Amino acid sequence: MSPNSESTTKATGDLGENLAAEFLIAKGYRILDRNYRFSREEIDLVCFQPYEDYTKGGELVFVEVKTRRGLGFGRPEAAVDRPKQEAIFRTAEAYLHERKLEGSPCRFDVVAITLEKGSKPDIEHFDNAFGYFG
Repeated sequence: MSPNSESTTKATGDLGENLAAEFLIAKGYRILDRNYRFSREEIDLVCFQPYEDYTKGGELVFVEVKTRRGLGFGRPEAAVDRPKQEAIFRTAEAYLHERKLEGSPCRFDVVAITLEKGSKPDIEHFDNAFGYFG
């Protein structure tokens, strides 16, 4: 991969994360952390989603954002395979431990974004995409 394609990939990823954050905020989520790193792994967004009955609290949502500039390499969400999910689980465990939040209700979502020239971004939210923690 050339340095120029790496910067283009990073720019696409950054744009996707910004779009996903805006999308989730509009749905009532609060962004707690962006690009949380543990070792060499990362979680794109850590959010809090209040329950409909606010008196009952809410849950932490670990969000993986996948952005593509077209479908030539497949759907963005397909890139969240089992090894990627396991890496996210490990990173979520570190996040919960570091913040003394073990036992908090949480789940794992995927936001898939496709950017096509001349079109609005296509944003798909997969709620509880690969399970609850535990």
